[in-house]
Amino acid sequence: MTEPFAPSSVPRDPEVPGGPADLALLPTGGAPPLRADAARNRTRLLEVAARLAGERGIANVTMDDIACGAGVGKGTVFRRFGDRTGLLVELLSHHEQRLQTAFLSGPAPLGPGAPPAERLHAFGPAVLRHEHAHRDLYLAAHMEPGRRRSAPAYRFRLAHVRMLLREARAGGDGELVAHLLLGYLETVLVDHLLTTHGMPLERVEAGWRDLVDRYTARCDHRDS
Repeated sequence: MTEPFAPSSVPRDPEVPGGPADLALLPTGGAPPLRADAARNRTRLLEVAARLAGERGIANVTMDDIACGAGVGKGTVFRRFGDRTGLLVELLSHHEQRLQTAFLSGPAPLGPGAPPAERLHAFGPAVLRHEHAHRDLYLAAHMEPGRRRSAPAYRFRLAHVRMLLREARAGGDGELVAHLLLGYLETVLVDHLLTTHGMPLERVEAGWRDLVDRYTARCDHRDS
């Protein structure tokens, strides 16, 4: 499945050639902005799809279900999303944009206003809980790691984590450390830990904070 596109307001990373990361909301030549009524219709359909997916799992939601829940004809759903895959892509993008808004402009410590290490502390649990809440959708999207890492949504997170590591004056290769940290948050790995090993989410979150501490020199390293 194609990854969602990230918003056009992005964290700037001067270490990336060309300045800001290439994380446009739409690919080059993308569709023009929707009319107000079409945008409202899209939002309504996505809200219904998200609610149904939360109640019964995305695999058990049909285009008919969404049309019925939104009070429109099935043809309207197909015209808006094209097919089921198109719906899943837009639904994932819808969820991803909400998460991105939280760490770009939401309240601290996830959003601006807190020290960078504290923002990194908050970033991991926010991603873990967000993706866990939409588990089946993210699992379907992230089964191919190569495709995931080349997607705008991943590059957006990478630029954000690199920015915070740099602001925290973390040591080491910032780009490699950012990839390593994001690897810890990968949906397939986290789901394996939670479902196969029965590990509580709180333990995974604590592991994230410990990893951040080690790379931002906030622990004394006596056990390393």
